[in-house]
Amino acid sequence: MRQFLKYVLATIVGLMLFSFVAFLMLLAIGSVFSAASSDEVAVKENSVLKINLNSPIREVGVDNPFGGFGALNSTGNAIGLIDLKQALANAKLDPGIKGVYLQTEYPQTGWASLEEIRNALIDFKKSKKFVVAYGEVMTEKGYYIASVADNIYLNPAGALEWNGLDAEYTFFKGTFDKLGIKPVIFRVGEFKSAVEPFIRDNMSEANKAQTTSFLNSLNSHFMANVAQSRGLQVAQLKKLADDLTIQTAGDALRTKLVTKVAYYDEVEADIRKSLKIDEKKKIDFITLSKYENAKKYVEEGSTKNRVAVIIADGEIVSGKDDDNIASDRVAEQIRKARLDDKVKAIVIRVNSPGGSALASDVMWREVVLANKVKPVIASMSDYAASGGYYLAMGARKIVAEPNTITGSIGIFGMVFNTEGFFKDKLGVTYDRVVTNTHSDFPSFTREMSDFEKNVLQQSVNRGYEIFTSKAAQGRKLPIDSLKALASGRVWSGVQAKANGLVDELGGLDKAVQLAAKAANLKEGDYRVRYTPEKKNAIEELIKSFTGDEEEQLQAKLGDLAPYVKYLKMLQRMEGTQARLPFGLDIK
Repeated sequence: MRQFLKYVLATIVGLMLFSFVAFLMLLAIGSVFSAASSDEVAVKENSVLKINLNSPIREVGVDNPFGGFGALNSTGNAIGLIDLKQALANAKLDPGIKGVYLQTEYPQTGWASLEEIRNALIDFKKSKKFVVAYGEVMTEKGYYIASVADNIYLNPAGALEWNGLDAEYTFFKGTFDKLGIKPVIFRVGEFKSAVEPFIRDNMSEANKAQTTSFLNSLNSHFMANVAQSRGLQVAQLKKLADDLTIQTAGDALRTKLVTKVAYYDEVEADIRKSLKIDEKKKIDFITLSKYENAKKYVEEGSTKNRVAVIIADGEIVSGKDDDNIASDRVAEQIRKARLDDKVKAIVIRVNSPGGSALASDVMWREVVLANKVKPVIASMSDYAASGGYYLAMGARKIVAEPNTITGSIGIFGMVFNTEGFFKDKLGVTYDRVVTNTHSDFPSFTREMSDFEKNVLQQSVNRGYEIFTSKAAQGRKLPIDSLKALASGRVWSGVQAKANGLVDELGGLDKAVQLAAKAANLKEGDYRVRYTPEKKNAIEELIKSFTGDEEEQLQAKLGDLAPYVKYLKMLQRMEGTQARLPFGLDIK
């Protein structure tokens, strides 16, 4: 036994030493790459900015010290929307950049983010530099960006998705029925459909009506922009989708959705012609990650005045969670910006389906306080719904993209009665002793009484009244008018603008301009500062070896990963919730 313990102890010590040495090596390597990444990258004359958008696109990107190092770059780090837009703005002025090459087949982001990228490319084209896009296949999201290119190339054996948009919800009622789990729901409003996945196996008529409405709004905007870019008619594009006309690359060419059917080497040949270089000469492509360290041609403006952009991206939760919109952390960021004399205006950038109603209210309070001393403008990204709208509604003005998903003004509460599951499936039973009638309220292991259910419903009702009254105050609307737009109903950005829930249509840049104007700042008189900043190289180095939670789930569970993700979302739900339905996927 003593010998066995000796080997065990030696093994433990060895593992600890190995882990410590490995950690030191990671820090050392990370420091080297971090220093290297800060060096200015030289852009050769006649270069082409190469942008691969076949990755997750998020508000804030990540520094990948192994970008461009093959197998070491295994984590598939997300593209930062802000970084991408800044790169395009710089490339527009950079004399070394002659054009942009896009690979945009299946970007992983929402429609409002696509809108921002698309508009940035349209602005880049004002420089008279070329934009070309190539794909072996293209989803409609990928094509939406590619549609602004001067030339769109599709592989001869490839395919272009052109069948219209659909919104799909995931329902769990059948699973709960099989497990013997009974969701007990408390909500306000016929359109508050976030609870439907737990009590239904399909969409309610109200939910189907609102989804049809906002989805058609998104599709109309999509079709109109593509028609304008490609010189086609909207009616023609809709008929192509209805008839499933686009089955081959040749179909896409014949209907003028693409300009050429070609292999990659033929695309490169055409780029060489545009660059006026010999057919044997290698094209000087520069990747997005490298170009971020190139010489800056966009002037930042005066350091005396700042517009603070506070990015709130993810689910809304309490605390200081770095991976979501954590109320303590975001409230502190808003508070710091309010108290900083150099910050003359604040932009709250919201990309959220919602979450905790309490956490939303905590952040709303800081927005209101800040707005009393300096202009606060809200900028809505892909989603700013329910709790996301709560966060934005205290701002002086709200800016949304036409295809932003917003509204959903309403809250709900949910308790799971797991008594049947534990008793019938696992053989586990519970008994209790209480000092008062409702000491164990609310309970997850027994049926609640009607009185207890009514108590919870009244709590949700009060939360709804607080939400709607504050929304009416922020939007300067009569409470009855606001409630007519509420009841949990979801709107597109276009619809929200029409009914007064949004002030302006546009992206983050427009919100910054409005904030600066409200603070009486002229162009060149201020700098924009983003919070949070990109994660440092050492953090990303370690992450490149471990991978984040979502990537690990995907690698281990494949198609089952989204369902485990939903369960983890359920675990984060505390108290009343203000959020969109789980698993809403618009594609």
